[in-house]
Amino acid sequence: MAPPPPVLPVLPVLLVLGRPLLGAPGQGAGTWARFARLPYPQDQLFLYDTFPDGFLWGAGSAAYQTEGGWRQGGKGASIWDTFTHRPTTPAGSILPGPTGGDVASDSYNNIFRDIEGLRHLGVSHYRFSLAWTRLMPNGTAPINPAGLAHYGRVLSRLRELGIEPVVTLYHWDLPQGLQDAFGGWASPVLPDLFRDYAELCFQHFGGQVRYWLTMDNPYVVAWHGYGTGRLPPNVQGGPHLGYRVAHHLLQAHAKVWHLYNDHFRPTQKGRVSIALGSHWIKPQHMTEKNIKECQKSLDFVLGWFAKPIFINGDYPESMRSNLSSLLPEFSEEEKMYIKGTADFFALSFGATLSFQLLDSHMKFQQLESISLRQLLYWISTEYNNPPVFIVENSWFVSGSTKRDDAKYIYYLKKFIMETLKAIRYDGVNVFGYTVWSLLDGFEWHRGYSIRRGLFYVDFQSHDKKLIPKSSVLFYQKLIEKNGFPPLPENQPIAGVFPCGFAWGIVDNYIQVDTTPAQFLDPNVYVWDVHQTKKLIKVDGVFASKRKHHCVDFAAIRLQISLLQEMHVTHFHFSLKWSSVLPLGNLSLINHTLVHYYQCFCSELLRVNITPVVALWQPMAENQELPTSLAKYGAWENSETVQAFVEYAKFSFASLGDHVKFWITMNEPSVKNLTYTAGHNLLKAHAKAWHLYDKEFRRSQKGKISIALQADWVEPACPFSRNDQEVADRILEFDIGWLAEPIFGNGDYPHVMRAWLHRRNSIDLYNFHLPSFSEDEKKLIQGSFDFFALSHYTTTLVGWEREDALKYDHYLEVQMINDITWLHSPSRAAVVPWGLRRILRWVKSKYGDVPVYVMANGIDDDQNIVHDKLRVYYIQNYINEALKAYALDNVNLQGYFVYSFNDKTAPKYGLYSYVANQYEPKPSMKHYREIIDNNGFPGPDTAEVLCPDETDECPECHFFRTRKSLFAFISFIFVAFIVTILCIMYYSKRAERRYK
Repeated sequence: MAPPPPVLPVLPVLLVLGRPLLGAPGQGAGTWARFARLPYPQDQLFLYDTFPDGFLWGAGSAAYQTEGGWRQGGKGASIWDTFTHRPTTPAGSILPGPTGGDVASDSYNNIFRDIEGLRHLGVSHYRFSLAWTRLMPNGTAPINPAGLAHYGRVLSRLRELGIEPVVTLYHWDLPQGLQDAFGGWASPVLPDLFRDYAELCFQHFGGQVRYWLTMDNPYVVAWHGYGTGRLPPNVQGGPHLGYRVAHHLLQAHAKVWHLYNDHFRPTQKGRVSIALGSHWIKPQHMTEKNIKECQKSLDFVLGWFAKPIFINGDYPESMRSNLSSLLPEFSEEEKMYIKGTADFFALSFGATLSFQLLDSHMKFQQLESISLRQLLYWISTEYNNPPVFIVENSWFVSGSTKRDDAKYIYYLKKFIMETLKAIRYDGVNVFGYTVWSLLDGFEWHRGYSIRRGLFYVDFQSHDKKLIPKSSVLFYQKLIEKNGFPPLPENQPIAGVFPCGFAWGIVDNYIQVDTTPAQFLDPNVYVWDVHQTKKLIKVDGVFASKRKHHCVDFAAIRLQISLLQEMHVTHFHFSLKWSSVLPLGNLSLINHTLVHYYQCFCSELLRVNITPVVALWQPMAENQELPTSLAKYGAWENSETVQAFVEYAKFSFASLGDHVKFWITMNEPSVKNLTYTAGHNLLKAHAKAWHLYDKEFRRSQKGKISIALQADWVEPACPFSRNDQEVADRILEFDIGWLAEPIFGNGDYPHVMRAWLHRRNSIDLYNFHLPSFSEDEKKLIQGSFDFFALSHYTTTLVGWEREDALKYDHYLEVQMINDITWLHSPSRAAVVPWGLRRILRWVKSKYGDVPVYVMANGIDDDQNIVHDKLRVYYIQNYINEALKAYALDNVNLQGYFVYSFNDKTAPKYGLYSYVANQYEPKPSMKHYREIIDNNGFPGPDTAEVLCPDETDECPECHFFRTRKSLFAFISFIFVAFIVTILCIMYYSKRAERRYK
């Protein structure tokens, strides 16, 4: 027997239960190359737009998954009833549970409850399936009147509410009687029996139904029902039987389409199709061979049924050429009979697979990011751009999720947004979208371990009451707005920042090179011109020595010149405590390093760049503490507090003449701090601040504060009070922990103390926040001159546990990923509006305090020349900062980009560093342009004339405004002196000659 074609794992296929189709005859293979060339990152941004007028919005369900009532109203047994009642299931299957779909969501007895849910959503259509065994218990006559009456009530109620029914005749639940009597779809008699069943449905319900689907995902029925036997009816017939079943399914579909077209369409005016399911495949490497394999896989899963129906009545050529001995043959008459038997392309989709090619076999690796848009485009180019109706699409959440299904929402948002892009950007003719599913139910081979419903069903309760999840509110609002209309807050604004706004750049630590300049060498050399051509030192001969000057540090000039090239006004870097005071005290001082810092800062001032200096920034090794301090408890040890104060005093005294902008601690990581360490850190900061305030501020006239990392935390479900509480809690633990004592009431946030008290009382935890004395509160409260924050990204949080790997048990928070967000190579989310929200949060918590965004940046791929992601990041984050300043009245006084170069911060730099050379990236030039414009001036932006420099005295202005005059006077004066000297010189010379 020939090897079977590439087979998709059953799990990814069934996770989606259907896929989408599109087409332009035979050109689908170009899809991979096309989407590999789309502009980055613009193409990955969320599209704020609406769907075409009249777009259909709906929800769906399948009879066996939701109806239950398997022994009620004369219903017969289906192959799924038999499957779920067996004590064991075939190898490789997942036992779905002891009762399967016997009761499920009990929709049979609560159908008006379900329809009320539809009314609540505001959908335009409802896709559901008819249970063949409820209408024909054995699959053939006699007809069951109770079944006819049940579905008649469903359709009548939908018509009353103006909801369009989309009816599936067969959704996998074949009557067991037909399987027993004929072998199910393996028999050639089944197409005619299916036609008879369809005729019954058209006769009784056709006047109320405009959209019919003959069957759902025939690939799964043929391949996993009769080929692998993983699903009912569990026939392990191999590829040969699977292909024969597919042949019969195509014949059955064609017979039903022609039946409707010939006898019912003229009066009922409906449309008929078949629901086809597919994945999308992303090759790990975009090679021609891999693309061909992707095309073959899609041909097998989707083209197997789509090609005969939509193109030529025959199977795809890739299947024909590889499986000629296994595939049944269509006669020319059959080809003509099957071709064109669909009025629209009905698609189900839910997963993207990545693969690598190993020994000519495709090895599927994992579920990847969603690529519905690519599949829609592939269908349009492969099948001549048919009208597409997405009749099944969703994701899933844990079986324990009850209300706040945030993960489901973000996948749903991603699917719908990609559908919108396919319509707006790619010209795909999609006219409807269906969420799967309306309510929780029996999820086939996965039983009740996952949930797909918009409405929660308590399967253990008697009445199976529906409870709307957060996704209901999301979908309801989306339908009302017909998509994602642009919102004012999502639009960039024009405007400029105030005069004196600090435009800065960050370097964690400046590159210190204390190698002296060549001309400081006191030795004398001669040049061996004739032989070695080298300089030879002359022993015992020395030149006169001179004092060291800042220009002797050659490395400083290069760094300064790069900063000048950026046009920044401020440069932020950190001192290395462990290098300045290696022993942690003044017994050993690295005077050379201190002199280097002094020179660096003085050279910055010389070119009008303000140094912003942090005394301490934690790094991986020893937290950048002197070894003696790190070895004995670091910040856990209270002696570190006094050591820091001594170090701060030394730094103020040594550098204070050049530094007027101090940061005590830069981004202390709360993730790595114990409560005791944080307690001591706060006291060290406060003592250093008061030291500067009392002993240095008057003479040095500087300002000083602490810089905290402040990423925004967003509730995953915006409609959930529980998620909002979680977000508020995380903000207090991440930012308020260190900010509240300084900028607030002098003590830790109440939320922290209450939460820890609760956890300690009910669990085995023993985490207690230390207490401040009243004197310590007074010491710490108000120890700031400004609020400095570093901001990089935004995090989504929820309260319901969904993913154990991303769940924080201590704080009871679930980290969630919004897959519609743009992400960096390190998976950091790019969410510009998060910066505006954190700035507003600071203002609401701590008042009109001056604020500096002390670091803001993103990683990017170092292997690419154009850092387009960083250009987008800088542009949009600064614009959100402008909104905070101009619209929210945040007292924002400065913004700093992270980071200066790739040498000190790989993948974050605005300068690349290769082979001892610094090269500016496009992001640097873009940032420089924003600096030069002081923001984003528009046509209506009022011109603001900012003085070049601040006047320190009234006399200074007099001299500065008359520079040209004084230059001219100086020239005349010098010329006069030179003339007098020349006259005196020639007079004396003449005198000597005379004598």
